[in-house]
Parts: sequence; C-alpha cells; structure tokens
Amino acid sequence: MTLDIITCAALTPIRHGFFTRRGGASSGVFAGLNCGFGSSDQHEAVTINRERVAAAMGVAPEALIGAHQVHSADVVTVTGPEDGGARADGLVTDRPGLALTVLTADCQPVLLADRTAGVIGAAHAGWRGALAGILETVLEAMEALGARRADIAAVIGPTISQRAYEVGPEFLDDFLAEDPTHARFFAGGTGDRMQFDLPAFGLHRLRAAGIGHAEWTRHCTYADPERFYSFRRSTHAREADYGRLISAICL
Repeated sequence: MTLDIITCAALTPIRHGFFTRRGGASSGVFAGLNCGFGSSDQHEAVTINRERVAAAMGVAPEALIGAHQVHSADVVTVTGPEDGGARADGLVTDRPGLALTVLTADCQPVLLADRTAGVIGAAHAGWRGALAGILETVLEAMEALGARRADIAAVIGPTISQRAYEVGPEFLDDFLAEDPTHARFFAGGTGDRMQFDLPAFGLHRLRAAGIGHAEWTRHCTYADPERFYSFRRSTHAREADYGRLISAICL
C-alpha cells in the first residue's frame, strides 16, 4: 500500500513529511505504519515500517535519527547517526542526509526549517514540553547553527484538537501559574472539565518567539482513526497499546 504523507509548502523544497498510519506492515491495534519500537508491536513490523519511511525520505534506515522522548525542553544537535537515542524532545542539524524524526500519538510533531541557512529542526511538543519551552529551545539551537529566527518556518503536524482534549482543573492551574493569559487556550467543558487547545498553544509559543512563519496542518489525531494513531482514543477504547506516528525532515 502507498504511504500517506502530509507535506506543507512552507517547508518545501526541504524533504519532510508527517506520515499517517496508512501503508504499514503492522496489524491489530497497530494496523498500519507504527514506527514506535517502544510499543508492544512486533519488532520486525516496526523495522519494516521504518524502512519504508526511510525510503520515502530518500535516506538509509540508520539515517532516521530520533530521540528518547521524555516531555522535556532538551535538544540534541545531530551530527551523525550516533546522536540518536538521547533523552530529549528536540533535534536540530545542518548536516545533509540525516532525517530528524519525532514520534507522536496526540502530542504535537513540529518540523522547522531555515531554508536559506540550511538548518532544520524537529520537536516533540506535548503539553508538558511546550509549557517547559521545547519550541523555544529548538529555535535557540537552530540559531546556534546559523539560522535566523525571522527566516525559520515551523509546521505543527497532526495532533489532538481542542474538541477532543478534555482536561481537569489541576491541568489549567499549571498553565495559569506560568501566565494568567493562558486561560484563553481553554474552553468550558462538562462540570469542572475544560477543553485545551494544544495546537493553538503551540502556534502562540512559536509566533511569540518571533519566527517567520508558523502553521498547523489542522489534522486531529483523535478524530480520524483511519489515518492517525491516538493515545487518548486508544485509552478510551480500552485498547492494550497504541501505534506511534512518525514525522521527519531532512536536508
């Protein structure tokens, strides 16, 4: 089956893609292109899936570089395949032929590029990482490689939308403790529950940081089970595990 890859003009002509679950070798609850070795999926199936992603990106499988994601604000500057696997949630490079990747299943995958300077970045930005400053840290690391903030374009890929993201009052408190104006990213829900707008928060952080362009592809992972894995949807369905979507960018 042909892979289903979402791309964005803001990052073109740099090779990139937000890969959906279509076109993979996994089965069961992982059916499709599960690229997470951290899942309980068969190792062989995940390996095949990642090989298909590498082929689509035009790189060898070992050139798919990812981090051990921990919902932090830590960033790794990648110079080769040996830099993969570090505990971090952001990756940057100016080296051609290395595909920076992030895995998500509701969190924001963010791909960034300064096409003029030849510097790229990728971020795994869940609510904890976004609140901790992962997006700003990635921008700083890109600048250290010669990027100019005003020339950086960032695209948020498929993520959970506000309609599907119900949270409790303690979640709201964490955001208000940092900045009371963060209340605008929450809408009223049932009882004491709130609906949080994660992509709007991500766009706010990127734009406030002064980059040239920021957008969301407007795909909700929760709402489209045919195309996307979703941790929250799998939890609600009481499934034993869930697949991981991969997003990648390469000079």
